[in-house]
Amino acid sequence: MRKGVADFRSRADYIYDIINTFFILLVFIIVIYPLYFIVIASISSPAGVGTGKVILFPDTFNIEGYKRIFENSEIWRGYRNSVFYAMFGTLVHVTSTLCSGYFFTRRELPFRRVLLTIFIIPMFFSGGLIPTYLIISQLKLVNNPVLLIILGSVSMYYIVIARTFIDSTIPRDLFDASRIDGSNNLYYFYKIVIPLSKPLISMLAVFSAVGHWNSYFNALIYMNKREWIPLQLILREILNANNAMQQQFDIGLVGEDALHAAMLAESVKYGLIIVSSLPVIAIYPFAQKHFVKGLMIGSIKG
Repeated sequence: MRKGVADFRSRADYIYDIINTFFILLVFIIVIYPLYFIVIASISSPAGVGTGKVILFPDTFNIEGYKRIFENSEIWRGYRNSVFYAMFGTLVHVTSTLCSGYFFTRRELPFRRVLLTIFIIPMFFSGGLIPTYLIISQLKLVNNPVLLIILGSVSMYYIVIARTFIDSTIPRDLFDASRIDGSNNLYYFYKIVIPLSKPLISMLAVFSAVGHWNSYFNALIYMNKREWIPLQLILREILNANNAMQQQFDIGLVGEDALHAAMLAESVKYGLIIVSSLPVIAIYPFAQKHFVKGLMIGSIKG
């Protein structure tokens, strides 16, 4: 009976498998432990987290931080705003990227290479924050929530990826056949390009949604009205206030009550991280198949 390949494995192969498995487990622990610690810290007592007693398991079951989150209307308003910015910002970003990418794939477009070069230049040179703020101020978009949706909605980096994907994945013969049947560019884009670009759309949607969800700098600069600030900016304010309170306690400027409030704010911070991460964690499994495929196609053929 013929022996299989597995029967001829040497001792070095087994040693390699052991070392490789150990290394993978080590990397997995390094990556997953911070996430696990946030979960157990959010349901532990603030004193246990502050004194370092919470390492592998919660010291006590405490949901006071989550209660404060559910009772705080400002946090829920920020959560609503972040959902609003992520949904519509992703829609605008994906639409503009797909349309622009398809635009640059049309070989009959006059001065296509010149236009592509002009669009690529801003990837390396930017006017800066002050000129951008002056332009936005003159357009009366300060304190306008629409600004956080359209600002940065067009990225030449993703346009190049979309152009490469469409140009290398969708055969030009389909376009020629559709033109023979009498269809125009709009019909071809809607009926053929979009259905065949699901991996690309999933990749763009995931990146855009995560980017809008985690963004706070634009709101910090252009938003002065608290009713339109996103959740990440509220989380930043809680973190800064907690650090300031801790520094005041260290130098003896505040008492035990203030320290208890600061430690409770620490539990709220961990709870906010869990609550703010749930939408992204929930969306990713549904887009994982197309997302990975689109990412690999863009990296291989780009």
